Amino acid sequence: MKKIIIATLFLFPGHMLWSQDNKFTKEINEQVWMTFISSFGNSDEELFKSVHSKDVVRVIQDDSEIFGYDHYFKKIPDSLKAKWAIWKKSLELHFTQQISSEDKAFEVGFYSTTSTNIQTTRTKKKLWSFSRIVTKREWDLENPDGS
Repeated sequence: MKKIIIATLFLFPGHMLWSQDNKFTKEINEQVWMTFISSFGNSDEELFKSVHSKDVVRVIQDDSEIFGYDHYFKKIPDSLKAKWAIWKKSLELHFTQQISSEDKAFEVGFYSTTSTNIQTTRTKKKLWSFSRIVTKREWDLENPDGS
């Protein structure tokens, strides 16, 4: 099954496979996903937090774990930050479905991360799936209270 998923990603790299092409999807891509990708690559914790609602729920299926904002954004120890500092990171998104309306959206897809050690040039690549429900207040970063 994993080979089929990976093959599908290579057949449609970087494209949205089943996506509505409307202004709300474009807004989400520009205001949430571009910010999310930038925050990941630049290790910008505050920017990363800014694209998440206080109502965020993170589910780690492999570990059977569900947690909220406070656990998801708990302070990262300086020792761990120093360990991560030697890695250059990038993230790519591949949507399989995006359905959006004026005030909410549902998105499904895969994201891949590439981390390269800047000292040794060793590279690690990982692939995950995601599903997400987004509300207008999360993607309207200029008006987070929805006004």
